[in-house]
Amino acid sequence: MDAKAATLPPSGAFSPERTAYSILMAISVSHCLNDTIQSLIPSIYPMLRDNYALSYTQIGLITLAFQLTASLLQPFVGLYTDRRPLPYSLTVGMGLSLVGLVLLAYAQNYMTVLIAAMLVGTGSSVFHPESSRVARMASGGKTGLAQSVFQVGGNLGTSIGPLLAAFIVLPYGQHSIAIFSVIALVAMFILWNVGNWYAAYRRHTAGTKARTMSAVASLSRGRVIASLAVLLALVFSKFFYMASLSSYYTLYLEDRFGLPPEAVQMQLFIFLFAAAAGTLLGGPIGDRIGRKYVIWVSILGVLPFSLALPYANLTWTPVLAVIIGFILSSAFSAIVVFAQELVPGKTGMIAGLFFGLAFGMGGVGAAALGVLADKTSIEFVYKVCSFLPMIGLLTIFLPNIERPKPQPVEAAKEAFK
Repeated sequence: MDAKAATLPPSGAFSPERTAYSILMAISVSHCLNDTIQSLIPSIYPMLRDNYALSYTQIGLITLAFQLTASLLQPFVGLYTDRRPLPYSLTVGMGLSLVGLVLLAYAQNYMTVLIAAMLVGTGSSVFHPESSRVARMASGGKTGLAQSVFQVGGNLGTSIGPLLAAFIVLPYGQHSIAIFSVIALVAMFILWNVGNWYAAYRRHTAGTKARTMSAVASLSRGRVIASLAVLLALVFSKFFYMASLSSYYTLYLEDRFGLPPEAVQMQLFIFLFAAAAGTLLGGPIGDRIGRKYVIWVSILGVLPFSLALPYANLTWTPVLAVIIGFILSSAFSAIVVFAQELVPGKTGMIAGLFFGLAFGMGGVGAAALGVLADKTSIEFVYKVCSFLPMIGLLTIFLPNIERPKPQPVEAAKEAFK
């Protein structure tokens, strides 16, 4: 990624109607690097289990320490920066993740691992709401596309992490995690340039009142709150179920089918890569046909495959996991943009709330499912979680938002050319 690409020329570059593709790519690459660091934590669970003699419950608490730190802080970070934007906070957040990464590499005990996970989570709490805001600022009205481009970077990073764990961390040991501090340093450099653009954008648009969409003008406050509650419930079903896959998929394949560590890391990569592909398509499709339809298909449509997964053999388990990851992941960008349109002017708070809930549900889900796995079995956990997509039926209560401007549809057509 050329650092110069993260800075746009001042002439005409800061118009709200113009899509800043270089900034979208910069923030997506940064998201990829950020989530690559984060995904190292669950990817090395088998190693941590052996090094510290951990139970499933203790493994779940590591995820809880990381994800709850991120989820509890994100809405407050977003709410604060809605009022007082902090263009260079992205670099500071990545610096916290860097410290957590190095601490994890040289952790001497389980408590230090938990502290390292919390530091990485704190970095995420700063990164996600502010970077989502930058993506919307740079969208030029193509909000679904911008959110998908931003989010797919995170999904790609999440899928790359297991590969790096398989080929670097597992062969060379826990100390080799320190090598990935280079990734954090590169991300900090890119985000500093993004911060420069962010600050320049604010200077050039100061005094210009942004035109907000009036799609929700006819909705009462109670209807907006109820709609947000439905969207939060859908996020719960998605990420609680995804926690069973992203946190325990490697252990499930090891325990049920006896696959070696390298093989299960490759399967996790394939699953997460499919999730990234689904994320990339969800936003543009939502721009074109409506976000509510994308939410319908992505949440409820995955139900037949999730019900079949616990009973599949070694041949079909990876196939079903790929289908589930692809379909289910297409929902999140549509959900976030839908929520931002319901509450215009609160981009950071909404992004922080929904990204925070996503992390929180993943953390709570990982911890709760770890306890359940210790008391029963990991196979039983997958049977219980297979019913979660039924919550997608709540989509029927979402309003049909009519957007007055045709620009998002035109943007989606351009994305599909």
